Amino acid sequence: MKIIKLLTLIFCFTTLSTNAQEIADHAIGLRLGDSDGFGAEISYQHLLSRTNRMELDLGFRDHRNYNAFKLAGLYQWVLPIDNGFNWYYGAGAGIGSVSFGNIPNDDDYSGAFVFAAGDIGVEYNFDFPLLLSLDFRPEIGIVGYKGFSDNFDFDIALGVRYQF
Repeated sequence: MKIIKLLTLIFCFTTLSTNAQEIADHAIGLRLGDSDGFGAEISYQHLLSRTNRMELDLGFRDHRNYNAFKLAGLYQWVLPIDNGFNWYYGAGAGIGSVSFGNIPNDDDYSGAFVFAAGDIGVEYNFDFPLLLSLDFRPEIGIVGYKGFSDNFDFDIALGVRYQF
């Protein structure tokens, strides 16, 4: 009886590990969305281990009060749900440049910033090399531009990526 339980347990872990290997080595595409305006980012994902990856996003934000360019880097843990669905979570940081208002040469209306970010989302891995995701990325300013460094932003986005 103990042998049957042990073999069943080994079979279950083997099945889970083969599902976890469905993560592509590389994925590149777009991440579109924002909590209060429009944002577009070029997004690249790189597999680090069987269940971990790195994501880099470079893009802009067209907010109702400001415009910003950002570079974000995230470390993610990816866990299978079922039949091509995965969920993931992670943390990271980024840098950016922000411009407020219509006075581009005034230092009170522009500046650089550093932020910390979390990430949680769900993705679907199609049978062909397409990956769709929906994620929630809270961001908080750490240092930088005095009007932006204390902001907290809820970034919700749809990702469309080509896997290779």
